[in-house]
Amino acid sequence: MVNVGKDPTLFVRKKKSGATKRLNFPEGLSLDRGEPLATMGGMKINKLIRDIHHWGSPILMLPLGVIIIAGLFLMLKKDVDWIQPPTQRSAIAVDGPPDVTLAQLYEAAAAIEELEITAWDQFDRIDVKSDRGVIKFIAPNRWEAQIDMTTLEVLSLEYRRSDLFEQIHDGSFFADWVKTFIFLPVGVVLLFLWLTGIWMFFEPYIKHYQRKKRRAAKAAAAE
Repeated sequence: MVNVGKDPTLFVRKKKSGATKRLNFPEGLSLDRGEPLATMGGMKINKLIRDIHHWGSPILMLPLGVIIIAGLFLMLKKDVDWIQPPTQRSAIAVDGPPDVTLAQLYEAAAAIEELEITAWDQFDRIDVKSDRGVIKFIAPNRWEAQIDMTTLEVLSLEYRRSDLFEQIHDGSFFADWVKTFIFLPVGVVLLFLWLTGIWMFFEPYIKHYQRKKRRAAKAAAAE
């Protein structure tokens, strides 16, 4: 294979019969100075990345859509009472810890029928808001009771949906294996697509800079 003229992208291949075949390589694929192997290798990598983006996107669509929608609800949980009940405040300001015992607070919470609690270890979570003088009892059925730590008055009794959206967001709502073997790999693949997407965006600019630098070097050598 021999170069034709000064254009490094035009070559002639000699056949056994003596005939020749003209080959026209696209710009950037010259066989001059060992460049084609690196360029062709780069093209293979870029094609692989584009194929992964092409086939990875439909695979990610459903779980990623669930993650995004649930995440949007979680972003608004402090702003929308329907998602998470707002934290109440005790009407009585008390310096220091309250006089009531934890057993008294539990009895006040257990008396609320909506919580469906008959034992201490049945609560999903207990959240103490000492700056507001309120304690939250959250049941497995997602009902939340906010009780005044001074008067034992029930300040709020609402259905808490933020925990539901958290479970949907990480996949544990469906099953533990869904969280581990579907949502976790989706997150890893999404991270890979993000990184390769950054490369695909900047790669043309990098190649343009490299070609410009090579042309400048050749022009300087010719002088």
